[in-house]
Amino acid sequence: MDALMKGFSMAKEGVVAAAEKTKAGMEEAAAKTKEGVMYVGNKTKEGVVSSVNTVANRTVDQANIVADTAVTGANEVSQATTEGVENVAASTGLINQEDSVNEGEYGGTEQGDGGQGY
Repeated sequence: MDALMKGFSMAKEGVVAAAEKTKAGMEEAAAKTKEGVMYVGNKTKEGVVSSVNTVANRTVDQANIVADTAVTGANEVSQATTEGVENVAASTGLINQEDSVNEGEYGGTEQGDGGQGY
């Protein structure tokens, strides 16, 4: 009977040792799995943030292009309108073309001695 008890005891120790190794192996596997999942999650998060930033930057760039184009267009339209109004005014006699040539720095006509040397 001692041999039987000794055999069962040895078997029990083997099962306990295997269970402990299995438990340690499972804990290690779980830790590595968690680490892998966290790594993938972080990389996914970084990718999403990077993608969002890229889209935001491209949107800002496009908005700037549209704004610059709108300002340029508005400037061209205002310049053409001003020239058109000046041409109409000159052709209808509302202003003398000589007056527009003699305009001073602040839009008024320059006053001088008229070349008479007073």
